[in-house]
Amino acid sequence: MKVLLLHGPNLNLLGTREPEIYGSLTLDDINKKMIALGKELNVEVTCEQSNHEGALIDVLQDARAWADGVVFNPGGYTHTSIALRDAISAIQIPVIEAHLSNVYAREELRHVSMISAVCKGKVVGFGWRSYELGLRGLIDIIKL
Repeated sequence: MKVLLLHGPNLNLLGTREPEIYGSLTLDDINKKMIALGKELNVEVTCEQSNHEGALIDVLQDARAWADGVVFNPGGYTHTSIALRDAISAIQIPVIEAHLSNVYAREELRHVSMISAVCKGKVVGFGWRSYELGLRGLIDIIKL
C-alpha cells in the first residue's frame, strides 16, 4: 500500500511558526514520524509540501497513478480553494483532511472547509498526531 502525505502552504515553517498553535515539531520531524509509522503498518508513505496551489493540484493528480490514498493538510487553502476540491474529487482515491490545530476553536473563517465534502474523513486538533490518526483511518478505508 502506498500513501501520499501532502502538506500545503506555510507548513514548511512548522517548528518556528506559532508553536503555541502548531507545536514545536518541524515538518521534517513529522514526515520522519509518518514514514516510520508507515513502515510499522506496512505502508509506503511519500511526503510532499508546496506553498503553491497549482503545485498541490499537480501532486494530487500525479498521485492517482501510484497512491492508494492521501492524507492532506491544505493549510490556508482549506478555506478558499475550489480548485483543490475539484482535484480531490477528480482523482478518485480516498483523501483524509488533516489539521494540526482545532480549526473550530479558532477564527470563524477557519470553520469552513472547501474540501471536506469530497474527503472520506477529517481529523483536527491533535497536533502532529492528526496525521497519524488520518493515516490509520485511511488504511482502514482502503482495506474495506
